[in-house]
Amino acid sequence: MAKFNSFEEIFAWQKARELNSEIYRITGIGSFGQDFELRGQIRRSSISISSNIAEGFERGTAKEFIRFLYIAKASAGEFRSQLYLASDLKYLENEEFVKTKAKVNEISKLISGLIKYLHSTL
Repeated sequence: MAKFNSFEEIFAWQKARELNSEIYRITGIGSFGQDFELRGQIRRSSISISSNIAEGFERGTAKEFIRFLYIAKASAGEFRSQLYLASDLKYLENEEFVKTKAKVNEISKLISGLIKYLHSTL
């Protein structure tokens, strides 16, 4: 298992936590705040990223951790897809879209690196 004492030490989880706060801020204003369906869905997908990293770590085995990391990575993909829709609907300025997409892409890459590392320890 990875050499972490808690999930809070995992950089991917820390970045996902920041993304959660950011998406709550973004979705609470303007037209985005009025689209309850998309607002709720993108918030849930963001929360799923950090939650699955935490839950997988707490399972206590590398195999289970990997399984939950794959779920977190899939949630990052779901988040990106919803972010594109929000951009298409003009709920976000282009700068905000680019910045947020870069953050979720970074998280996805961090998760991939962690998965690769954990596979090497099996």
